Amino acid sequence: MLTVDTTPRPLKLGINGLGRIGKLTLWHHIARRSFSEIVVNTGREIGRGLEDIASIIERDSTYGRLGTYLRGHLTGRVVENLNEQAGTMTVDGIPVKILRKNRNPREIEWAMEGVHLVVDTTGVFTDPTTPADAQKGALRGHLEAGASKVILSAPFKIKDKALSMPEDAVTTVMGINEDDYDPGRHSLISAASCTTTCLSYMVKPILDHFGAKRILAASMVTVHAATGSQVVLDRLPKAGATDLRKNRSVFNNIILTSTGAAKALALVIPEMKKIGFIAESVRIPTTTGSLIVLVLSIHDESLETPINRTVINDIYRAAADGPMKGRLLYTEEQHVSGDIIGLPAAAAIIEGTETHTRTAVIEVDPTLACKGLQGGEIVCSTIQIPVTQVVIYGWYDNEFGSYTNMLGERIVTVADSML
Repeated sequence: MLTVDTTPRPLKLGINGLGRIGKLTLWHHIARRSFSEIVVNTGREIGRGLEDIASIIERDSTYGRLGTYLRGHLTGRVVENLNEQAGTMTVDGIPVKILRKNRNPREIEWAMEGVHLVVDTTGVFTDPTTPADAQKGALRGHLEAGASKVILSAPFKIKDKALSMPEDAVTTVMGINEDDYDPGRHSLISAASCTTTCLSYMVKPILDHFGAKRILAASMVTVHAATGSQVVLDRLPKAGATDLRKNRSVFNNIILTSTGAAKALALVIPEMKKIGFIAESVRIPTTTGSLIVLVLSIHDESLETPINRTVINDIYRAAADGPMKGRLLYTEEQHVSGDIIGLPAAAAIIEGTETHTRTAVIEVDPTLACKGLQGGEIVCSTIQIPVTQVVIYGWYDNEFGSYTNMLGERIVTVADSML
């Protein structure tokens, strides 16, 4: 397993938002003792006060109690020393302060609190091109409020298609392209998404082995757990809504939706820009634990010794034992989604028993293949290409076990670059 550095940093971590990823990010850094103090901005009053916030922090419907996660089932309460007036508490001995005034990042008192590193987990402020003084708030507002670095727990989404990615913004996945982050240049860092994180660990070993030129086509479907954006019961959509499925009950339905994983993957693995790639998503009524089904068409070398499941599984086994150790897991056990909730702390878990391959010859009309050829002579009626289709299954805990732990690694490395 991946060795986690538990050395406390002499920095305060700011967390904007206390939703699914916000709370679990707090859990992660409490557990690994990463920071001397954590400041959480909720942007509004919660329940009846700090006692209710403490209860929300300490309990989780998916992962159980924080104390059990930290110390086992014999442990009692770990959120203590509540001071309603100051908005402070200790969580397993680490000072945590709750800010409840401002939702606009520009107005959050990061400077007053001495916070220079912020992770925004709200999912609201995702456009790195929006100016800090935008009326409805912007990711850059954190910088104006006193932060030096801002990490986004979601992919960047630039609304104005005429604009390009700013020079001070970068998307990274730990273990894939983490070195693309330049401390002297980048102040906005996206940690991509849970799906992109898992997908990148499924794709990169194959690309490294075969090369991009041999990957003729690729597609994926993520069978994804429900998220907070979905509704419990059917409700009327907002005016102008075009996707009525988003307003259907998450309890009772398999719901087709979209994913930006293909676009984000090209940011962390640029070779994917050369490959035709389609990404789709299906939401299912579970709280966490998701699955990617990756389908690749690979230009094979021969029909006599085609690519088979042993070749593919050996690629993943070598990666899991080598350069991706601790972040990519390979298993030949049989799993269901509940088995991968919370642990292990890995980006992707390849279920080798379900790897499938099939090789066939594809015949291509040379007049199409050689379109635009000047002065050339076509001497064959067809071009025969051996192609192996590969199906690979990868599990990931889209909340804690996979994504939040990988996000936590990114947060700590950015913090180290600031010391």
